[in-house]
Amino acid sequence: QVQLVESGGRLVQAGGSLKLSCAASGRTASSYTMGWFRQAPGKEREFVAAIRWGGGTIYADSVKARFTISRDNAKNTGALQMNSLKPEDTAVYYCAARDGLWATSRPGDYNYWGQGTQVTVSS
Repeated sequence: QVQLVESGGRLVQAGGSLKLSCAASGRTASSYTMGWFRQAPGKEREFVAAIRWGGGTIYADSVKARFTISRDNAKNTGALQMNSLKPEDTAVYYCAARDGLWATSRPGDYNYWGQGTQVTVSS
C-alpha cells in the first residue's frame, strides 16, 4: 500500500503560480509512477501530468508549457508547479501512484490516490 497526501491548494488569481506537493508513505521502497489528475465540478477526472520513477514525464496538452511535474525519490515526494494559471484550471487536484514503470494518462491505471487539494483560480 502507498498512502498519498496532497497539499498546497488555495485561491490564486489568474496568471499566478502555485506549487502542489504530494507526500508518499507506506510501501514506497519499490518503483512507482506518480501522476496528477484534476476534477472540476460536474466533470470527469482528467489527467494532468505523470512522471516515471526514472524521471520521464508526460503532460496533458492543456497544461503543457505551463505546468511542471517533479519528484524526489529519496524523500518520496512529488510536486506539480503550476504557472500562468487560468480560471479553467480550477479543480480538485489529486496525486496518484501506480505500480509500474510506465507513465500513463488513464485514471484506471493508478492504484493509489490522495484525498485531493482544492485549487481555485479567480479571473
